[in-house]
Amino acid sequence: MAIDASTAAHFLRAQRPTSRADIFPRLAAMQKHLRARNFVMFRIAGGGLPGKRKLISEMDNWGEEHSRHLAMMVETYGDAMLDHVETSLLPLAWTGSDHMSFVQASEFTPLIRELPSDVLPFSGLAFPIRLGATGNGYLVFTAASLNLSSDAIVEHHVLGCQIMMDLLALDERRTVTAETLSEREVACLQLAGDGRISEEIAENLGLSVHTVNAYLGSATMKLDAVNRIQAIAKAIRLGHIH
Repeated sequence: MAIDASTAAHFLRAQRPTSRADIFPRLAAMQKHLRARNFVMFRIAGGGLPGKRKLISEMDNWGEEHSRHLAMMVETYGDAMLDHVETSLLPLAWTGSDHMSFVQASEFTPLIRELPSDVLPFSGLAFPIRLGATGNGYLVFTAASLNLSSDAIVEHHVLGCQIMMDLLALDERRTVTAETLSEREVACLQLAGDGRISEEIAENLGLSVHTVNAYLGSATMKLDAVNRIQAIAKAIRLGHIH
């Protein structure tokens, strides 16, 4: 079952989450649309360290009752998933050993990499996500059976990447140790993000150009950015400006 266009657009336009509690319902909604049984968002830890990489569950709804199945999935397919994400963004899928367990993706099947079947008691579909050293991982959905359209696969892959971006932004917001941006710094960054040059910002705020540049410079330092453009991008990710 595919997410309709309006639902997908809602996901992508949704207000940036302020906590992980805001993200869980989005994953649950995706699970419902896929008619899946469980989901898990993995992030890869230990990137770049040979033999140290592993899949860490950032968020899942398996619960204690099914936690052993989650561990089984990592033990069975973990190495293959770690290798795959380094070279390809094609989804991975496997068919479970239950009598009615299968994964079928109709016309999209040639663009899915199949893992060995009949190993686990459930089927699964894993979307690889590669967003940099700390943003690599997988969004996985499992079920007794998954019968998907190509549109559903593409839509959920895109939404999975968006959710990983939101998780990264939350982590970044928690770990920022710089001083809080002042109202003037935020105002200057917002106008700069709107495409205004220093002279226009100065006129708009009733400040001198020198003062505007000073505010933008201090904001750039507080955000640990290398230049004004990166500071604007980081301020957007952290929710300081829009």
